[in-house]
Amino acid sequence: MTEADLTAIWLTMKLATATTLLLIAGGTPIAWWLARTSSKIRILVEPVVALPLVLPPTVMGFYLLIFFAPNGWLGHTWLMITGSPLAFTFSALVLGSFFYSLPFYVQPLQVAMESLEETQLEAAATLGSGPIDRFFSVVFPLCKRGFVTATCLAFAHTVGEFGIVLMIGGNIPGETRVVSIAIYDHVESLQYANAHILATAMLLFCFLLLLIIYTTNRRFNYRLVQAG
Repeated sequence: MTEADLTAIWLTMKLATATTLLLIAGGTPIAWWLARTSSKIRILVEPVVALPLVLPPTVMGFYLLIFFAPNGWLGHTWLMITGSPLAFTFSALVLGSFFYSLPFYVQPLQVAMESLEETQLEAAATLGSGPIDRFFSVVFPLCKRGFVTATCLAFAHTVGEFGIVLMIGGNIPGETRVVSIAIYDHVESLQYANAHILATAMLLFCFLLLLIIYTTNRRFNYRLVQAG
């Protein structure tokens, strides 16, 4: 494994961590709103959130690239605030990964939150618990399985991104060259041994994350059976 490959692994983990933290901050309120709202616009918001599940990464990457460009509305605003362009930077990868991984975080968490009974929240409110306190003392413990599943899926999905990363980030060593791009480069240059090492590492890593998800779900189901 070359030094460039190690840099790509580090950059991939950094991207997945930053994206997951951003999803926790921005995706959790979305999941909560979708799970509890009776608003009619929910019928429009849910398909928008789920769009990356069916939309080709290159299509989404193309439009994000337009938005991130210096003459795009988001790219122009970013340039005005920071003084540097947004497209083909690590920040662009984080923002693009946030939108592309959004359904992988929101949907499992939304399902978990929809299973909450209103009486549980009402009981906490009756005892004087405020909205934030209710979230951390009632919602989070009861939806812990959903949070673990959502976080692991979002992290793993970000690690494996290729199309959208290539569209908005390109292939800049040390800046936007993540593991999936590095594997593609090795295959193109017929360096199959290096590609095999990186691909195997990704396979084992993603398997480990899925193992955590299924183990957590099995333990949760076992506790429900024991409690019943």
